[in-house]
Amino acid sequence: MKSPGFFRHIAIIIYDGLLLLALLFLATAIVLPFNNGEAFSASQYFFPIYILCVSFVYYGWFWTHGGQTLGMKTWKIRIRTHDNQAISWLLSLKRFSLAIISWGVVGLGFFWKIIDKKHYTFHDRFSKTALYFDDTF
Repeated sequence: MKSPGFFRHIAIIIYDGLLLLALLFLATAIVLPFNNGEAFSASQYFFPIYILCVSFVYYGWFWTHGGQTLGMKTWKIRIRTHDNQAISWLLSLKRFSLAIISWGVVGLGFFWKIIDKKHYTFHDRFSKTALYFDDTF
């Protein structure tokens, strides 16, 4: 199984990021009336946790139901375990959490892909999941 290159991976992130942004606007619109229609403040812990959960459900649902987000489907990429199995919700949570760490260190976890022998990112390596070209097309 061949892993996509760095720039294709970034393209998938951008594509899915735009879709996720639209979903987060909708998720915010749903809960805004419960905050009297006002913006959420830094002292309100519910909102960031809510947004994080919505983001996880977006990725987790697609990863566990077919192995492809909409961005991955566009680029004909599928997420699988390193031994070519579909991923579970638990693995999705592990990958999602590790991806947050990858972003949290100025994206260095993604640049790991450039120097890794198998072209895995930090979260690919440690969640034992990765993006691969989809050979079913």
